Amino acid sequence: MLGKRTKKAESFGKAHVKKNDNVLVLSGKDRGKRGKVLRVIPTKGTAIVERVNFLKKHTKKNPQKNQQAGIVERESPLRVSNLMVVCPSCDEPTRVASKHSDEGTTRNCKKCDADLSR
Repeated sequence: MLGKRTKKAESFGKAHVKKNDNVLVLSGKDRGKRGKVLRVIPTKGTAIVERVNFLKKHTKKNPQKNQQAGIVERESPLRVSNLMVVCPSCDEPTRVASKHSDEGTTRNCKKCDADLSR
């Protein structure tokens, strides 16, 4: 159509973190904190980590949702590039390796070669 612009969706590629991964925050105000990934948003290249990167949101009272007025603290998304997966067996932050076999692809720790699957 003439005069109408469409916004292209940016591609951030496949994220190296997945839901329920334990991660370490590499930069920002919460650098050094560890937490579990609650949600990954691949279209924005971000992830929400449990108990990390809190923001305060002011809410109005909403009787239909039984919501009180006040200030609510909740997690906000972090860039996936600022996160590093923590290996459950060696308890070290590590990069993720992909191992291909006849059964399928697995995610492994680069340091101890342990399987990162849950």
